[in-house]
Amino acid sequence: MKIRFLILFLFSNFLQAQTLETIIKGGELLVTGFSIFKTSKITESKDKTVDSKLVATVCVKNKLTEKITVKLEGKDSEGTKVLKELVVQNDGKECVFEIPKGIYAYEIILSTKEVFKKGEYKFEEEITIIVNKD
Repeated sequence: MKIRFLILFLFSNFLQAQTLETIIKGGELLVTGFSIFKTSKITESKDKTVDSKLVATVCVKNKLTEKITVKLEGKDSEGTKVLKELVVQNDGKECVFEIPKGIYAYEIILSTKEVFKKGEYKFEEEITIIVNKD
């Protein structure tokens, strides 16, 4: 009887040790997993600021009473044509992310298909363009 009690006592201590070890390893895995996400987030933000050939964001804010369509046309440093089109609701804002730096022809078209404004703009840094009636 004493032998059975001793075996049962040693076996329960062995199970508790294994459970504690499993919990510690599980915690290690969680911490390692979180640190991977944190590291990838930091490298992503560094990548965006390091690339000197791209503009991170170009936004268009519409202050008109109707929706507009903004067409951007330009070329990257290798001569490849870049076309972007934004539909911006009235009192809304839309953005284009990571476009090549350079000179772009723009065209702002009203919902009636009438050209509101046309021209060229040199994108060198992040910008928000506000479209007003003036």
